[in-house]
Amino acid sequence: MSIIRGIFESEFGYLATLAVILLSTKFFGLVSRKVQMPAVVGALLAGIILGPSCLGVVHETDFLNKAAEIGVIILMFLSGLETNLDELKENGVASFIVAAIGVAVPLLGGFFTYYFMNPEGSSSIDVLKAVFVGVTLTATSVSITVETLRELGKLSGRMGTTILGAAVIDDIIGIIVLTAITSMSGGSNVSLPVVLLKIVLFFVFIIIVGIVVFVFKRKFLLNLRMRRRISITVLAFCFILSFCAEYFFGVADITGAYFAGIALCVFGAKEYINQRFDVLGFLFFSPIFFASIGIKTNLGELAGNSSIIMFALVLMIVAILTKVIGCGLGAKLCKFDNKEALAIGIGMVSRGEVALIVAQKGANCGLLDSKMFPAIVFMVVVTTLITPVLLKIILANKKK
Repeated sequence: MSIIRGIFESEFGYLATLAVILLSTKFFGLVSRKVQMPAVVGALLAGIILGPSCLGVVHETDFLNKAAEIGVIILMFLSGLETNLDELKENGVASFIVAAIGVAVPLLGGFFTYYFMNPEGSSSIDVLKAVFVGVTLTATSVSITVETLRELGKLSGRMGTTILGAAVIDDIIGIIVLTAITSMSGGSNVSLPVVLLKIVLFFVFIIIVGIVVFVFKRKFLLNLRMRRRISITVLAFCFILSFCAEYFFGVADITGAYFAGIALCVFGAKEYINQRFDVLGFLFFSPIFFASIGIKTNLGELAGNSSIIMFALVLMIVAILTKVIGCGLGAKLCKFDNKEALAIGIGMVSRGEVALIVAQKGANCGLLDSKMFPAIVFMVVVTTLITPVLLKIILANKKK
């Protein structure tokens, strides 16, 4: 095993790492499909098996993190590109209601879970820690849901559009709440009014970009001879909006990528762009992104600590139920039927890398004890794995 690790840690070990990730995600993806599960489940399992939780031959690196980030950016750009603009306008209110209730219920659930497991805590910092556990549960990583819905052909319908819209709004609400808590703890130099102003300016910026794209749409409706050029231009446009969202406005880069896709969904060359980006993501970046979630995880840290194991199990159950109940209730209020409401609730369950980023922020601010971090990771892994499985079951039953 030491020889194998030496290969992966050598100067050119990143090439071996890429080869192993691509082959293992493909293999486990095929196995997942054989048992009627989405391929993304296999990719996540591949990352867990290769990472420190099992074999320990592949470890988190800056290169993998950057490649994974590009993967999720491309995935969210494709989601925006496949969005039906008329349906998005029609379901905007539904998305907001689903997101608002889907944030409030997990926030309360996490707050009371912390106090249930730590009844002696009563100081003001304990209150902030309890709120922060709730904030961690509000996060939604919709990228895995997106991939599952795409596999099942459900991404562009009313349900898929509502989930995508709710995830974007969920992200915005989460940023506001996170900033408020970290500001109160003294762990952030950014004030809440500044964050709110930046978010408003971000949407103003997106509206201006959308108007410019619409006005110059004819110039972008290029003929077949110029399609290779438009693919490169569109990729650059996606990266520019992702960068601007994160760097200038403090909004997640994937939100910028999603709106870049929406801005271009009126293109006549939309199908061609979609095919080119689909190949780019499928061959390289998407497998790395989904495997990286498993590679970042070390479930061995839970071993031997019964109180943390109990906290992790309770947190996992609360994380699943609060999103399903909160988002499902919001969907029912918006006239979705029972199975669609359940599917929307389940589609918002996955926490993924978003919760890990939030948890890391809390640890840096002293709002999340180091002993609780493995419990958060465990919750993230389980919710990430269970989301595509449950979605497949619910939507398969819906077909019948």
